[in-house]
Parts: sequence; C-alpha cells; structure tokens
Amino acid sequence: MTKVDTRLARKRRHLRVRARVTGIALRPRLCLFRSLNHIYAQVIDDAKGHTLTSASTLEPEIAGEANGKAKTARAELVGSLLAKRAIDKGISQVVFDRGGYKYHGRVKAFAEAARQAGLEF
Repeated sequence: MTKVDTRLARKRRHLRVRARVTGIALRPRLCLFRSLNHIYAQVIDDAKGHTLTSASTLEPEIAGEANGKAKTARAELVGSLLAKRAIDKGISQVVFDRGGYKYHGRVKAFAEAARQAGLEF
C-alpha cells in the first residue's frame, strides 16, 4: 500500500478548485493559506493579478490579541480584520477559495468571522 502525500493531495484539490474559482473586479477571490501555526488570507483580483488587501496572524494588530489563544480563535481574528479592510476598500462580495483545505476547523472559523464582519460569499 502506498503512502499518501498530504501536501500533494492538497495541491491537487487546490488546482481543482482554482479551475472553477476566479476573482474579477466586482467579486475578487478571497484566498486562504493555513500553515501549522499561522493563517494568511488575501483578496485578489485575478483579472489584473493584484492583491487588493491581506491579513495574517503575524501582523502587529492581531499578534498582541492572538497571543495565547487557540488557532481557531486566531483565525476568527484574521477573518474579521480582513473583512474590515476589504469593506474599507469598497469590497463587499468575494469568491471564497479555501485553498484545498476542508471547510472545517480554522477555515470554517475564518469564513464565519468574515461573514459576520460583513463580507458576502
């Protein structure tokens, strides 16, 4: 029996999702990356190839609050911060690209916090 390479499997899932999900100026793509300890998110206009706004757990605004919290709580902080930044730039609707990760745990916490903060997807 062969061993499954989880990174390769995620990459394949991500490519499958990206074949269908693209961001345009009216509805940019909300891209998520989840590492072992941190979570990073960007709002991207794929037509121009520009990142419109971003947020992560490494930013000073979140780092102070996130210190000592669980990973899902940190993901919620990032989700609400990213939604606030996107709404400040006039972006209210996005397409969610979960990056090949299951919609569960930190990904779900991030998405629900972004929705509560005002983003529609």
